[in-house]
Parts: sequence; C-alpha cells; structure tokens
Amino acid sequence: MRIGSARAGNRGFTYVGVLLLVAIVGIALASTATVWHFQVQRDKERELLNIGNEFRLALDRYAAAIPGSGRKFPLRLEDLLLDERMAAKQRHLRRIYRDPMTGRSDWGLVRTADGQIIGVHSLSNEATIKKANFGLKDQSLTGKPTYGQWVFMASNARAAMQARPAGGSTFGGRPQSR
Repeated sequence: MRIGSARAGNRGFTYVGVLLLVAIVGIALASTATVWHFQVQRDKERELLNIGNEFRLALDRYAAAIPGSGRKFPLRLEDLLLDERMAAKQRHLRRIYRDPMTGRSDWGLVRTADGQIIGVHSLSNEATIKKANFGLKDQSLTGKPTYGQWVFMASNARAAMQARPAGGSTFGGRPQSR
C-alpha cells in the first residue's frame, strides 16, 4: 500500500513543477518582447532622424540651387526629386521616403504663407523614447513628447518665415502661432 500512495503524491508534484516551468517561460518571453519592442522603436527613431535630415539637406540644396530667385523652396515634395527650374535638371532627393513611424510616404509639411515647403514632420502621435542628447543639427527636437513634433526644417527657413506676409504659415494644416 505504501507504493500506491507514494505514486499519487509524485503525480501532483510533477504537475505543480510543470506549471511553475510554464509560468517562468511566460515571464521570460514577456520581458523579451518588451525589450524587443523598445529596440525596434529605437531603430525607427534613428531611421526617422536620418530621413528627416535627408529632407532637411534636400530643402537646403533646393533653396541654394538658384541664388536670388523669388521662390526658394518647393511647393511639393516631388519637386525635390526632379528640380526643373534650370536647364540642367537636378535631383535633391532620391525618393520620397516612407515615414518609419507610420509606414506611409505621407509627411506633415511646414509651409510659408505662399505655400513653400520649409520643413517636414512625422504624422505619428506616438510618444518618443529619445528626449535628449540630440546632435547639434537636431537640438530643436529636445524635449518633444511625440514624433509629430520632431520637425526637420531647412537651415534658412527662419528667414523665409520672417519674410512671409501677415497670413502666417501652416504646420500640419493648422495655423502656426508666431
């Protein structure tokens, strides 16, 4: 009789051991998924910074291509792909990059009152991970809580905005305060 009662106790012990093992594996997988999510998010942030700076450089090159011209900045992002203002056509940007945060090629545009594009920003309202320690050209991004507030402006955009008519500029389709 002793043998039978000992086996019954062992079966219950094994079941509890398997349950604990499953719980431990579940916790480990959950923590791995969290770390993986943050790593993917940081990679997307780096990609957004690189793409935003590509747009910034393209806007600067577009504005510098014809010194002293009336229209310094493009009216459409596609104008950066093929600048036909001169006899020798120029490409300031290879392609309209997709926004890594939204996965789409749609960008928020910062425009002057006469419609010239002087900056771009993501359309994502997701919270940022990186809040500080930006490079010199990205110092304006410090402390911005969402990716939609990471605005990549042309270097000489401030002068274009100061020279604007009284109507103001737009940021994401809404009037921007001065």
